[in-house]
This record gives sequence, C-alpha cells and structure tokens, in this order.
Amino acid sequence: MSGGALVGRHLFVFGAGYTAARAALRVRAAGARVSATTRDPVRAADLAGQGVGVHLFDTGHPPAADTLRDWLDGVTDLLVSIPPDTTAPPEAACPVLAALIGAGVDLSGPGWIGYLSSTGVYGDCGGAWIDETRAPAPATADARARIGAEIGWRALAGRHGAALDILRIAGIYGPGTRNALAQMRSGRAQALVKPGQVFNRIHAEDVAGAILAAMTHPQGERLTNLSDDLPSAPTEVLDHAAQLLGLPPPPRVAFDPASLPPGAAAFWAENRRLRNDRLKALPGFALAFPTYREGLAAILDAETSAEMADAL
Repeated sequence: MSGGALVGRHLFVFGAGYTAARAALRVRAAGARVSATTRDPVRAADLAGQGVGVHLFDTGHPPAADTLRDWLDGVTDLLVSIPPDTTAPPEAACPVLAALIGAGVDLSGPGWIGYLSSTGVYGDCGGAWIDETRAPAPATADARARIGAEIGWRALAGRHGAALDILRIAGIYGPGTRNALAQMRSGRAQALVKPGQVFNRIHAEDVAGAILAAMTHPQGERLTNLSDDLPSAPTEVLDHAAQLLGLPPPPRVAFDPASLPPGAAAFWAENRRLRNDRLKALPGFALAFPTYREGLAAILDAETSAEMADAL
C-alpha cells in the first residue's frame, strides 16, 4: 500500500477471530503490514486473499521456538485476542504470552500491544453505572484468568517500555448469526424476564474501530471499556429485532436460574451499566453504532442489499 497512517508498521494478531479479523483488515487498509493466526480455514483464505499473512497457532500445541521467533521478526505491534487458559496459574493465564516467554522470544520489539479482555472482570455491580476506576471483582474462572492475563501483559509492557491498551469488551454482536435478528429468525427466541437486568453490548465494527484508534495513537498504559451508549434489557433488543423483521415479539419466560446451563446462569447473575467516556475519547474514534437500534438496522440493510444483489 502506498499510503496510510500506519505505513511502516507490522501488526501481528494472535487470534484473528470474528472481531480481531475485522481489526486486522482495518489496520491493513491504513497501510500497515499485517500477519495473523487463525484456526478457521475459511477465514484464513479470506484474510490471505486480502493481503494478510496467515499462520496456524494452536494454544494446545504451540509452534517451535524458532517458528515463533520468525513470526515476530520485525513486528512492531501485537494484538492478542485469544481467550485465557482458565486452568493455568495467573502468571500463565494468557496462552500466547506463556508460549512466547516459554520459547524465549525477544519481545522488546513491539512498541504497542493490545490485549482484548472482557468487562466480565468487574463481576456483579447490582446494575450500577461503572467506569474503568471500578475495582475488578471477577466471579467466574474466565474473568479471573483474564485478570491474570492483563497482569502478565502489563508486566511485559512495563519491562520493555511498550505502550499497552487493555480493551475490556462488552457483549459483541454483528453480521451473521451474532445478533438478535438471527435469534428471531431462528424461531426459538425466548425473552427471559428478570426485572432490572441489563446487558452491555457493542457492534463488532466499533470494536475494530477502537482497536485501530488505539494502535494509531499509542499512549503508555491505557485501560478502556468497549461498550455502546445504551445498556439494555434483552427483551428490548429482541422486541426491536422482531419489529424490524415484521415478526411478533418473542414469548416471555420468567427468569429461573435453575433452568439455565451453568455458564448462562453465571452470565445472568451479573448486572452492570458501563460508562464509555474513555472509549469515545480515543483520538479519531466515534461510535458508528451508538445503540443496538443503529446496529441492527445496518445489519438488516446489508442483508437486504446482498439479497437484492444475488437476485440480479
């Protein structure tokens, strides 16, 4: 690429999944060289076709030390989205960091590191509005492991003087099956009713935009919650999706934690409203989808446009 804000930089993405792959392509469009790992052959082919260098990284069987060193040779920036290992001790909770340190990889090169964490680290806040000054109170194994991973990357960035962005992300939705429109179309959607319960969410493209903004404007150690402007009850979101599709609202079901799988019960046990002032203060960033309403409308419009194009 001949121009862009990130020309001359080389981003390596560990875990180019649903959201990080979008960020990889945005960084590529901004002029940087991008390499990434994925275990999805379809996504690998798509990324390779768009100029991203693709590698296989299995956390259970990491590559040889020489391979890892070759991958990171000349890398100026790291983005890590691979989930933590909930069975590992805190200092080894991030499988990427554990693999790199175990292989003796020199990590003094990257000047910016982005770690994708979760707002689940705050635990239950009783529905209160909170921001990044709220002390973590992780209640699940995943949340505890994410705190361990955050600590590990903080320590490494501190040793090498790298800028570090810890991005704590709310529930991600976006095109495909990860949205309330798909839930409603499935015919199986049910609206659990738990008075006072809200969830925080953010569109995948806004996560990608935040990553790009953070990487473009590194600033020491920065902790940012990624969430849109409107924490909402699930019933509101499903009802709106039904209205967009011309479907009846989903049936109401009284909340009963005993009827839910353990993971879902733990999810519903936490209630908080996230302030996003730091997110909206990132240089060059603005929410493309301030609420689920704009996000779902854009997804539906894109689907309709694609269907019309296929019909021609």
